[in-house]
Amino acid sequence: MAEPERFDTRAITESTDWEYGDVVSPIHLSSTYRLGGVDPEMRLEDVDPDRGEFLYGRLSNPTRHAVEGQLAELEGGEMGFAFASGTAAIATAVLSIVEPGDHIVAFEDLYAGTRRMFDEFVAGRMGVDVEYVDATDPERVAAATGEKTALLWMETPTNPMIRLCDLAAIAEIAADTDAVLGVDNTFASPYCQRPLSLGADLVIHSTTKYLNGHSDGIGGALVTDDPAIAEAVGFQQQVALGNVLPPFDSYLLARGVKTLPVRMRRHEANAMELAEYLTDHQQVQQVYYPGLPSHPQHELAAEQMSGYGGVLSFELAGGISKATAFLESLETMNLAVSLGGVETLVNHPATMTHEPLGAEKRAALGISDSLVRLSVGLEDVADLRADLERGFEAMPAVHPTR
Repeated sequence: MAEPERFDTRAITESTDWEYGDVVSPIHLSSTYRLGGVDPEMRLEDVDPDRGEFLYGRLSNPTRHAVEGQLAELEGGEMGFAFASGTAAIATAVLSIVEPGDHIVAFEDLYAGTRRMFDEFVAGRMGVDVEYVDATDPERVAAATGEKTALLWMETPTNPMIRLCDLAAIAEIAADTDAVLGVDNTFASPYCQRPLSLGADLVIHSTTKYLNGHSDGIGGALVTDDPAIAEAVGFQQQVALGNVLPPFDSYLLARGVKTLPVRMRRHEANAMELAEYLTDHQQVQQVYYPGLPSHPQHELAAEQMSGYGGVLSFELAGGISKATAFLESLETMNLAVSLGGVETLVNHPATMTHEPLGAEKRAALGISDSLVRLSVGLEDVADLRADLERGFEAMPAVHPTR
């Protein structure tokens, strides 16, 4: 029996069996498919794309079906689903698992868009009790979990504070209480972390980020090895909500995945060098990157991750005026939301991605006006360092207490 292929090989190998022997999945744009005849006994669920059967583009599309198989393979799951966005993937996961009156335990340090969805829609419209905890301590997750808990929702590393949670320990809590453990794996990517292997029931991604990798396609993904979850998600995705990834975006995603491992190695190498450089800089008070021994959860990162990723955050010495001077002086980096592209993106969470949380919630999470998040790209790291120096030179001189 042949040994299983390694990650780099799996990333390049597409799940295709096309008539003409294509090594790249064709972009199938047809919205509907010709049938061979009328079958009075045919049911929607009998149409199986694994047998090369297609009926309607919302239900299944050959290009999307191929990349869904590719994503499932990379995450080590059995079934994959591709969505119109990462937010759509999270919403579909929640709608497939919880009902009014249920209880969700979520990491308090979530992406602001996820937290807004949980607060305003899941809790506010669905009548689901959402409880946020500091999931860096599994005991706090266990203490919050009860009979009505249907879902544990984790991100690791988190956005933007780069906190981690012990997925294996939390998976045991979920199993003991019959709750589903869902993990947003966007920041790590399947190259650096595979939550299903640590006991998670489902994993989601904003494929817009590292999986696509080129800042030219919006998308989301969900992978699971639980047939019941897969059936519920498939119904919500394709039939009830129609939150599917279009064919062209599926093609872009499949193309991006092929270079994921090569890109991630460079992302990580550049991020580590910049993290070490920033740690020693007099105008930086603190650096958050799991690859640094100074990170409080460095040992956990080394244990449950196979790489530390390409995102770091750091605290500038000074307030909003100094942060503004720093950010507006950068030239090589792009002041923009999002992450995971080949280009370096610099983000000011307080006024950009996490502005919707409000000052009080940001302060509770440690998101100050001087916090900067870097999604480190593939440029020459010397140019990135020079750009950071350009920003520091624009700041008034300070002498922080280190």
